[in-house]
Parts: sequence; C-alpha cells; structure tokens
Amino acid sequence: MNTATSPLLPSPGAADTASTALALIRIVLCRPSHPGNIGAAARALKTMGLSRLVLVTPKLFPDPEATARAAGSQDVLEAARVCDTLDEALDGTVMSLALSARKREVGPPPLPAREAAAALVDFASRPDEDGGGEVALVFGNETVGLSNEEAMRCSRLVTIPANPSYSSLNLGAAVQLLAWEVRMAAYAGRPPESTVATPFSSPVATFGDVEGFYAHLERVMIDSGFHNPDQPKRLVPKLRRLFARAGLERDEVNILRGLLSAVEAKMSGPGGK
Repeated sequence: MNTATSPLLPSPGAADTASTALALIRIVLCRPSHPGNIGAAARALKTMGLSRLVLVTPKLFPDPEATARAAGSQDVLEAARVCDTLDEALDGTVMSLALSARKREVGPPPLPAREAAAALVDFASRPDEDGGGEVALVFGNETVGLSNEEAMRCSRLVTIPANPSYSSLNLGAAVQLLAWEVRMAAYAGRPPESTVATPFSSPVATFGDVEGFYAHLERVMIDSGFHNPDQPKRLVPKLRRLFARAGLERDEVNILRGLLSAVEAKMSGPGGK
C-alpha cells in the first residue's frame, strides 16, 4: 500500500507545526461591551483551531449570554484570561497586530488581513533564537474600536479589505474572519478537513431478511401477473443473482419491502385485484 502523503493534504509534520503555531496566537479583545460578542469570539477561535482568548476590562464577563453564544466552545471561554490593561494582555509577545477600520497617521501602512495572518504565523513558527514566540491579534471596542494609544502599543495595524462604502463589521464576525486567515496561513492554504460523516450505511441484511424479501417479491410478481410460477424459467434465479451482487443492507431490504407493500395495497384497492 502506498503510504505517501497526498499533495492535497498537509504532512503530519506540517500539521504539528501548524498546531504549535496556532497555540501561540492570542486573540485580544479590548473593552468589549457586549458579552454575546465574547461568546461569538470564543466560538470563532475554536472552529479555527485557536484557543487563547484574552479580555481587557470587559464590561460584562462572565455572563450567561457569552456562554450561550459560545455554543460548544465553553472551554475556550472558561480559559479566557481577563486583564486590566492592554500592556498586561501583550506581556511576553514578540509581535502584536491591531485591527483598525480607519486610517491613522501614526506608524507604517496597515497590513491587509491575509498578509497580517501570514506574519503572525511566521513569528509564531520561528524558534525562540530566531525571534519567534507568542503573538497577538488585538481587536477594539464594538463602538469606538481601538484608541490611538492602544494601537500604538502594537507592532502594526491590520485592515480588513471590506466594501469601502460599508466597512462596518460585527466584532464576532471580524474575529472569525481573521481567525480563518490565520488558520489558512498556518496550514499553507490546505487545512485538514473533518473526517466526521453522517452514517449512511446500515447493517448487512441477514439471511432471514433477504429470504423474506425474495418471498415477498415473488408473491407480488405472481399477483401482478408478471411471473407465472408454472413456467418459472430463469426469472427468480436471475433476480436472486442481481440482489446478491448488490449486497443488500437491512435498511435497503426494508425499503424494497415497503415498495412491494405499496404495490400490493394499490392492487387490492379500488380498480385493483
């Protein structure tokens, strides 16, 4: 068997590197005023393989609405760190990027979201001796965003190239978008897909299931006039061979017998047999 890694999937080593990088990325929410957005941010992180949520002076936290909006990512919410200042939230990071929806006079030009995500992953993936380490992506308050002072605390600004005539994004949506870009950058555009699938098959039909179906089928064929048991020829053996090739499952036998029962009901009804 060929065990080579598919070119469409990340190698196990690359996947480990990506997971390590994602574990070093903090998502910092400064002064969030709506607890629902905190829960939505936790959910956004978990869906993209991130787990480090940091809150700077949240207005309401913990809060039932945050828990409800987290929807299965309560572990991220419960592990969230609450800080009094942005300096505390950024302590120990080697790079921090501040999301900003407006142009500012200070600092270098802002990075587009995709480039910013790649830069974060690059620093998070480097060894310590090469300047690597923990990094942060900083989001401001829902109404006023980040102050100039908060933005200047970060290494560089980030923008989302939204519709210029309507660039307003909900905080939870902005976190989701950047978290997606970070995940794509970490896995070089080919993140692993879920292997969970809705079961479609049912148990294989037993001998009794199959023989009961054949008896039912033959009865309907005779009653409908399609099959003459006095001149059987090769019809029944041919049908047995056909269904044997299919390898009937129990659900399939039930479907077929349901169909035969419907035919019988139709034949015995008005105008029928």
